[in-house]
Amino acid sequence: MKKLLIILMFALLPLSLVAQSALAAGGPPKDILKGKITEMNVAERTVVFQKDGTEEMTTLVLGENMKPEDIRLNKKVLISLDKHAAAGNVMKEVSVMFMNLTGSKLLALLVIGLIGGLLSGFIGSGGAFVMTPAMMSLGVPGAVAVASNMCHKFPKAMIGAYKRWKYGQADIKLGMVMAGTAIIGVQIGIEIQKYIMDHFGSAGSNLYISTVFMIVLVFVGGYVFYDAMKLAKGDGKETVSKLALRMQKIQLAPMMHFKTAKVTISAWITVPVGVLTGMLAATIAVGGFIGVPGMIYVVGASAIVASATELIIAFVMGAWGSVQWGLSGLIDIRLSLLLLATSLIGVQLGALGTTYVKDYIIKVVMATTMLIVAVSRGVKIPGYLVDLELTSPIDPGTIALFESISFWSLILALGSAGLIIVVAMVKGMSADRQSKKALAGA
Repeated sequence: MKKLLIILMFALLPLSLVAQSALAAGGPPKDILKGKITEMNVAERTVVFQKDGTEEMTTLVLGENMKPEDIRLNKKVLISLDKHAAAGNVMKEVSVMFMNLTGSKLLALLVIGLIGGLLSGFIGSGGAFVMTPAMMSLGVPGAVAVASNMCHKFPKAMIGAYKRWKYGQADIKLGMVMAGTAIIGVQIGIEIQKYIMDHFGSAGSNLYISTVFMIVLVFVGGYVFYDAMKLAKGDGKETVSKLALRMQKIQLAPMMHFKTAKVTISAWITVPVGVLTGMLAATIAVGGFIGVPGMIYVVGASAIVASATELIIAFVMGAWGSVQWGLSGLIDIRLSLLLLATSLIGVQLGALGTTYVKDYIIKVVMATTMLIVAVSRGVKIPGYLVDLELTSPIDPGTIALFESISFWSLILALGSAGLIIVVAMVKGMSADRQSKKALAGA
């Protein structure tokens, strides 16, 4: 009991340290307005804007690059003001916060939630590296997609963590220790997103999210795939990485022993892994694909234990991040609930699947999905650069081609992940039944 109390105190201490500043910074950036446009004067290029939560009406002027057809009346929008304009009421960009939900989009969100949950339960990541770009492809602004995804994530992660703990795979102590530093990373990540929204608007946020996605997914996904193939060619048994063995030799107090992970390591080794996991979780709603490889290759946990323990971290990060994004008013609760509806089913199926497969299968699924999603996000970057006027205009036909590649790459990522998991699970269950029959016959 004493050890558990110490772990909980270690995990919750960062909450008390950042709570005051987090609550103070809960609103949107100063150059971002949130509310509704109620009227528009096309001849004068002005609109009447009602700030969210007030009856205050303000007259805003359309920027030079804005077109009247970009304006949607009586829809909740995010408006970026032009800080360089002499007047303080010139609009630079406007984006609809909460999209209209059609039947096809509703069905798409349910499918995304199911496969995202399947990934979450199977590889330990919240599935956000699929869900966030999928929502953006449906027309959701990047910041809203990140916030809504994080909100749906923590109850799903709680269910997955409980299921994996029952199977004896989750290391609660390791999860809580890393969650303590991950919360600090979450707060840093939220401030980075707010800064980008403040200075570059929604287009800048979309560019940042897509660029970070592509770089990190390619780097981490490539290494995990290489490691999985090396493991598959061997005897299929996972070995501790050389880096993790070196880290475990560092005798820097306090030293901690993690029973389920079968690792004794300095607590300070887990700090950078936890902070980076939290930072990415808040900025792009993704942390698991850093947290899981971090626990495997730096801490020295097995893929099974790392993927299970990450769900504990995701629960703590998701709960804290949801509060922060909720204070900013960027969560679309409709999207969160739709994703949650099917992801709760998927996460339990994914968790069940881990009991029937070898460690390298988890790595194959993780790496394959990451690399395909990297393509999906990478081809969107040229369009965002054009939106920010950082490059010359691109032919509309080329932009349409990039959009098509992005969409179908995402469909391929979702389909391949679901197929690999289901096939691996069916084969594992079949082999398990045959093994039991053989034992019974003997």
